[in-house]
Amino acid sequence: MKAAVGLYQSHGFPIEMTIELAKEKGKIVELEGLKEEMEKHQNLSRTASAGKFKGGLADHSEAVIKLHTATHLLLAALRKVLGEHVYQKGSNITGERLRFDFPHPQKLTDEQIKEIEDLVNKAIQDKLPVRFEEMPIEKAREIGASGVFDSKYEQNVKVYFMGDFSTEICGGPHVENTGVLGHFKITKEESSAAGIRRIKASLE
Repeated sequence: MKAAVGLYQSHGFPIEMTIELAKEKGKIVELEGLKEEMEKHQNLSRTASAGKFKGGLADHSEAVIKLHTATHLLLAALRKVLGEHVYQKGSNITGERLRFDFPHPQKLTDEQIKEIEDLVNKAIQDKLPVRFEEMPIEKAREIGASGVFDSKYEQNVKVYFMGDFSTEICGGPHVENTGVLGHFKITKEESSAAGIRRIKASLE
């Protein structure tokens, strides 16, 4: 039975064909048990998809949504200060802080950290409207939206605009105006892996 489920999970091998082949070899596949295993697999797949969609968010509380919005501003600021080689390598957001990983060859200087903080806080003070448009992935690429284009996006994507400061592919959720975010503060900058830096930040 596990072999039948394994064939389906790994190779998409139809269960009906597995049962037929098993009969030819004089083996019996217990249908009831198989059904349970298949349901378990489908539930796990759904859970994994939901986790992927959440994009590293602990939940959808107001604090997490604010920090998630601030992450867009952080990425835009990083690209302005360090260069366009910067993209999101990974993120994790709780109600207390955001954690953001990105490729960069060396430790950030105190001056760079201050410049990034100042850019984000200026974007917050400017009370930028936050809006999104659904568009084909090709158009998102053409308008210069941030995103890792070798990952498996759908044909149509949501692109979030925060004034002219940030344009990024994302599934949401976000605040409606950057003015509600408060004061952005980088609390730590460190190495995450070879060639990968990690920033931790909070909103005060």
